Amino acid sequence: MLRSLLFPAGPPPRLRPASPGQARYQEADPAAAAPRPATGHRPGRPAPPGGQRRPRLGIPRSVKWALALAAAGFIFRRAIASMVLAALAASLHFLGLNVHLPTVKFGWPWQTITAGTTTNTDLGPWVLQKIEGISRPALGQANFTFVFTRKVSKSIGIWPCWYASTFYAAGHASATVDLNPGPAWWAPASGHYRLQVLSRPRGGQPGQVTVTMVLPAPQLPRSAHDVTIDNLPSKPVATQHSWTYPGFGCGVLLRPQFSPAVLYAQAQQIAYYKSTHAPLVTQPLLRSAEIEATQTIRDNFIQPTVNTFGYTLRQFTLRWSGAP
Repeated sequence: MLRSLLFPAGPPPRLRPASPGQARYQEADPAAAAPRPATGHRPGRPAPPGGQRRPRLGIPRSVKWALALAAAGFIFRRAIASMVLAALAASLHFLGLNVHLPTVKFGWPWQTITAGTTTNTDLGPWVLQKIEGISRPALGQANFTFVFTRKVSKSIGIWPCWYASTFYAAGHASATVDLNPGPAWWAPASGHYRLQVLSRPRGGQPGQVTVTMVLPAPQLPRSAHDVTIDNLPSKPVATQHSWTYPGFGCGVLLRPQFSPAVLYAQAQQIAYYKSTHAPLVTQPLLRSAEIEATQTIRDNFIQPTVNTFGYTLRQFTLRWSGAP
């Protein structure tokens, strides 16, 4: 204990020189004595020139993303093309350009027919069940323009007081088609629905069917509230008035009769009459409703259903009740 207090720490240890045997071993094996160079290559393989690490060969991340986007675009090409054409058509319509674009039906990849799919299921009830699930009518739309004149006469005693103005207006009307008249409409005895199987799926080839339907005729607007006025300028196209207008009292008496609300109501009544009696308006309106109903039933209900069971729709015929 006394020795540890007097000599708390001894001298640092000295390195012993290598023995003759160890020195000979280090001379015989230079790799054991020399430090390994930090080149990153494995022992036994020749080092790259300059002692640098070889670059790793790999696919850049941008190329991977480009390949993934290309694969997704190829898989969903039908849906992408349909949405792009719809957006382009809406933009051209907004700019007032009437350009005929190709029609691409919207569809998901799993809606296409898989080769080798076979089924013996009776398609008639399945397709009819889809049609009976329709809850919204089809709308046919038509835009038209017209001019109308409003004249008001209110004489003040012996003084004549009248004012007339002509306005330009743009009307918008819609015709409706009831796509699901009810269970009684689809009764087998009515003959309003018929599905015929032409061929069954066989040998990887899809089957073929035809569908014939009868629906109630499109309905024109039933009231003036079904017609809207899209454009009603505040300034009239032409005006005529008595020599006493505006005068004292004549202008004050007649100006409230030409307020925007009064002019809109008159234009709406005129547009409603044209959308129910003028052939230049009713014929495009009914035709638009028929086309919309045909596309809605065929593309959204019948075609996807028959494709699910391995069939293609060879022909779809839609007739109207009461038509010759």
